[in-house]
Amino acid sequence: MGLFRFLCAIITRALFTLVSLVGVWRVTWVKKDPNYWFLTFLFLPLVAEMIITLKSRRGKDYKWFSPPILLFLISIIPSIWILELHHQQDKDSDPLCKKLDSWENLRTVITQNQTVANQTYQDYLKNINQMLSTVCSNDWILALHQILLILLIVGKWLLPRGGGVTRDELSQLLLIFVGTAADILEFTSETLSDLRDNSPQVVYIILAVWTWSMLQFPLHLSVVNSKGEEQVQDGSFLSKHSTDIWSIVETLFIQDGPFLVVRLIVMIHFKVFHQMLTFFAIKNFLVVILNLYRLVVICQDFRPSSSSSDGAAL
Repeated sequence: MGLFRFLCAIITRALFTLVSLVGVWRVTWVKKDPNYWFLTFLFLPLVAEMIITLKSRRGKDYKWFSPPILLFLISIIPSIWILELHHQQDKDSDPLCKKLDSWENLRTVITQNQTVANQTYQDYLKNINQMLSTVCSNDWILALHQILLILLIVGKWLLPRGGGVTRDELSQLLLIFVGTAADILEFTSETLSDLRDNSPQVVYIILAVWTWSMLQFPLHLSVVNSKGEEQVQDGSFLSKHSTDIWSIVETLFIQDGPFLVVRLIVMIHFKVFHQMLTFFAIKNFLVVILNLYRLVVICQDFRPSSSSSDGAAL
C-alpha cells in the first residue's frame, strides 16, 4: 500500500509537469522566441514540493490544502495567459487552419502529412511539425483548458489522501470539482468568444477572474470536516457552520459572483447579447441570490438554537 501511494504521488506530479511543459512548448512555438523556455523555472517549486512531501509525509496530501495542485496552477497559468492574449491580438492574422470540430477534420489533420514507410527521422519530425501547425490556435488553447481541468480532478483523485480525509469526503470533493470545472470552462470559452473586436482590457479582466476562480481547486474547506461540525452541539456560529460559510464565500466571491459581474460588463458595456450569455448570467444571478438566502436562513436558525440553549442553562 505504501508503494502504491508513493507511485501515485510521483505519477500525478509527473503528469502536472508534462502538461505544463506542453503549455510552455506551445508558447515558444507561437511566439517563435526560445526565451519563453525560461517559464520552465516555474516547475522547480513543484519538483521541490514533491521531494519534501515524499520524504516528510510519504506522499500524503494535506487535509484542507493541496500544495501540488497550487504549484501546478502556478506553472501552467502563465502559459495560458500568454496564449490567450496572443490569440486575441492576432485572431484575424491567423493562417488557414483546421478546426477540430468533426471527425473528418481530425482524420485530415492526422493523415494529410503521411508519407512512405521508409521515411527518415527528420522527415518524421517534419511531418509532425506540419501536422501540429495546421491545428487552429483556438483549439490548442481550448485543449489546454480542458486538459488542465480534467487533470486537476484526476490528479486530486490519484494523490494520496491527507490525514483525516475520508473517502466519502474525497468523493464529494471530486463531484464538486466536476461541476466547478464545467462552469469555469464554459465561462472562459463562451465569454472570450463573445468579444468580436480586440478588447484587451476585458480580456485581462476575464483571465484575471478565471485565474481567481481556479483557486477553488487547491482549497478543500467546502467539504472536509463537514461531519465534525454535525457533532458540535454547542459552539460559535463559525465553528458550527464553517463548511457552509466557506461554500457560500466561494460562490459569492470566487465563482458565480465574479462571473456575473463579467457577464454584465460584456452585455452592458460591450453591447453583446445572445441567448446563451443571457441564460448563464441569469443562472449566476440565481445562484448568488440563493446563496444569500441560505446565509440568512443559517443565521436565523442559529439564533433560536443559541437562545434555547441559554434558557436551558438558566
